Amino acid sequence: MTPIDLYFWPTPNGWKITLMLEECGLPYEIKYVNLREKEQFSESFLKISPNGRMPAIVDHDGPGGEPISIFESGAVLQYLGNKTGQFYPAEQRARSAVEEWLFWQMGGLGPMAGQAAHFRNYKKDKIDYAVERYTNEVIRLYGVMENRLSDRDFLGGVYSIADMASWPWIRGYKAYGIDLTKFPNLRAWFKRVGGRPAVQRAANIGKEQFIESQARSQSSI
Repeated sequence: MTPIDLYFWPTPNGWKITLMLEECGLPYEIKYVNLREKEQFSESFLKISPNGRMPAIVDHDGPGGEPISIFESGAVLQYLGNKTGQFYPAEQRARSAVEEWLFWQMGGLGPMAGQAAHFRNYKKDKIDYAVERYTNEVIRLYGVMENRLSDRDFLGGVYSIADMASWPWIRGYKAYGIDLTKFPNLRAWFKRVGGRPAVQRAANIGKEQFIESQARSQSSI
């Protein structure tokens, strides 16, 4: 099997896909897209990801044996789930439960946590309103997960792409100024998912670049 090309930079959205690839045991090759150098706007990358955002993949063994490129992390997770038959249930009710929480992450947790991290840690001139607005929304969303996980181990009921999509965004809870001990169900889930060997391997990919970028952002505040 030809390795899948993964266009990646160490951010929560990038780690969603390394999690899935590691869990599925698919061969892949990382193509780093250096966001600091604005490589996401290069002509070659825009042909793969028209929105100029990573992650994206090129599967050289796509449908019918033809290469296919996929952009947007949620779409990539769905594609890989369909390709492998793993972590994306075929039965409609179970699949819908997974999709609800996948799209919840894509439309809520990810964008709000990203804005909270930006205004808290990257913006040189602090805007109190923005910091408060986005931090409070992340806290609310963590509360939604806390309630959901009160009577189940995983967001969709079974471990799935919904958990892989959300886990990297909980990983940065300190950057959002959140005390995770106030969310015991969420904290238990975070440890449960984070204890999986594939997740541990995936979360370490690009860690050095991530630490360097974090230090760079902190020094600019």
